[in-house]
Amino acid sequence: MSSDWTPSEMGSQAGNTVVVTGANSGIGFEATAAFAAAGAHVVMACRSTDRGRNAKREIEQEYPGASLTVHELDLGDLDSVERFADWYRAEYDALNVLANNAGVMAIPRSETADGFETQFGVNHLGHAALTAYLLPVLRRTNGEARVVTQSSGVHERGRIDFDDLQSEHDYDKWDAYARSKLANVLFAYELDRRLRAAGASVTSVACHPGYAATNLQLRGPEAEGSRLRVLAMKAANVLVAQSAEQGAWPLLYAATEPDIDGGEYVGPTGLFDMRGHPGTQQSSDRSYSEDTARRLWTVSEELTGVSFDLPEP
Repeated sequence: MSSDWTPSEMGSQAGNTVVVTGANSGIGFEATAAFAAAGAHVVMACRSTDRGRNAKREIEQEYPGASLTVHELDLGDLDSVERFADWYRAEYDALNVLANNAGVMAIPRSETADGFETQFGVNHLGHAALTAYLLPVLRRTNGEARVVTQSSGVHERGRIDFDDLQSEHDYDKWDAYARSKLANVLFAYELDRRLRAAGASVTSVACHPGYAATNLQLRGPEAEGSRLRVLAMKAANVLVAQSAEQGAWPLLYAATEPDIDGGEYVGPTGLFDMRGHPGTQQSSDRSYSEDTARRLWTVSEELTGVSFDLPEP
């Protein structure tokens, strides 16, 4: 379903509290600025608090009344995820939107502090654990709360290989990225099904930004030391991509649009679903496999040691 929606239609977010992971740059930064401009209090969950504070100052210069808090969150370290959640639960009684946005893309194989392949560990497992820890706050929030999980159109090439989830036997950086992004969609849909089964006033939505010009595309080539690929990515960002600001529109739409029921997939509805105004659309056939989603849910709880207090659908 297409639309001509822009953030000007978000309406007031005054009184709402939002957590945005990866809030210091790219889409996370733009989403944070938009939420703050609409009156929300935004917790900027950042791996680097120095970069987070710099981003906070930049937003405050543009929106002097912005209500922002920066706190450390390293999604590649489950101890850091737990510390962030403990801090949040001690400081806040409500959470209207959890934006699981941060991520890494197409990097050489490495491992998180807990021994997970980094793309799967950061993009999926870290966010799954964070969501589980914050779910009690989401559930006690007055009115409807939402969990929005950022995926990618690349999820369409993803496959969940339960025999090699950590890509220990066969690693391709793009296959690993696609797997992590497919896991994001499977997780978002399964979370929504379980929330419905629990009768919770929390909904779960997946989204993707299309092709947006951010630093995310540069990290893989930079990690490989490929100056040529860095230059190619920069050129593509200039010639093909939409802005990071527009790339944040699907996340903002998924988080605030009243017609979103949960269990939906939001992305740009323009050229090849890479740019344009946000709307609901179909994700890959594999993303709708409830059997795969249930198995991934169980394995994710086992790997992280963090469990959701939710019934099976």
